[in-house]
Amino acid sequence: MIARCHHHSIRARVRGARQLAAVAMGLVALTLVATPTVHAADCSNTSAGFEAWLGRFKQTARAQGISDATIAKALDGVTYDPAIIRLDRNQRSFKLSFEEFYARRVSSSLLARGRSLMQRHKATLDRVEKRFGVPAPVLISIWGLETNYGADTSGKFGIVRSLATLSFDCRRTGFFKPHLMDALRIIQKGDLTVSEMRGGWAGEIGQTQFLPTGYMKYAVDFDGDGRRDLYRSVPDILASTANFLKGHGWRAGEGYGPGTHNYNVLADWNKAAVYQRTISVMAGKL
Repeated sequence: MIARCHHHSIRARVRGARQLAAVAMGLVALTLVATPTVHAADCSNTSAGFEAWLGRFKQTARAQGISDATIAKALDGVTYDPAIIRLDRNQRSFKLSFEEFYARRVSSSLLARGRSLMQRHKATLDRVEKRFGVPAPVLISIWGLETNYGADTSGKFGIVRSLATLSFDCRRTGFFKPHLMDALRIIQKGDLTVSEMRGGWAGEIGQTQFLPTGYMKYAVDFDGDGRRDLYRSVPDILASTANFLKGHGWRAGEGYGPGTHNYNVLADWNKAAVYQRTISVMAGKL
């Protein structure tokens, strides 16, 4: 009796061990299915893996309706640019006090030039305000602060390369990937060629520095030539900027000083509080 019970207990332990092993194998299998492969990283803090990532992004772009021709023109041969990452990590001016920031960005000559442009483009600015509700001083201030009324749009950086680098970088990949996709849509639509897509280091387009998603949503053809041209057409530049603000809730006929609804809308143009206040103060002086 004792021997038989011992024999049965051994067999029971064996069966239990086998059952536990089967459960463990099942858990391992589930883990392998649920865990993404390490080599298919969605971002990196170095250039390692960029080429493979770009290949996967091309597949995603194709699935979202971007043509093979556009993908080839825009992305073939694109490389990681470490200079863009250095610039992204070195945005010190936005850490200044308002007084320091304003003194650096707004000069008497910038204000004088702004007043002159308000007179030169008065008819266009009046039409823009009538349609979008944004007054001339606000638009002229943004134009001046962004690129000194177009004088500082050197086009030093290839927008697609900049956006691809920032999309792969882990710091803000979720922010920049949609902009990269919309840059491809702009090229595919024919508004800009790849060679024309040059601008700021963070992928900004034109004289008031639209990011591609903002361009897709708010850029307008205000001169009627069939293109949304934010590099050369002053009517398109001013109207598109006004349309952006209107799209973010700008209220026609209301003020834009601190504490107002429209002042908060200026934060949607640039989230840095010193920049928001600088637009408001400069516009008041114009």
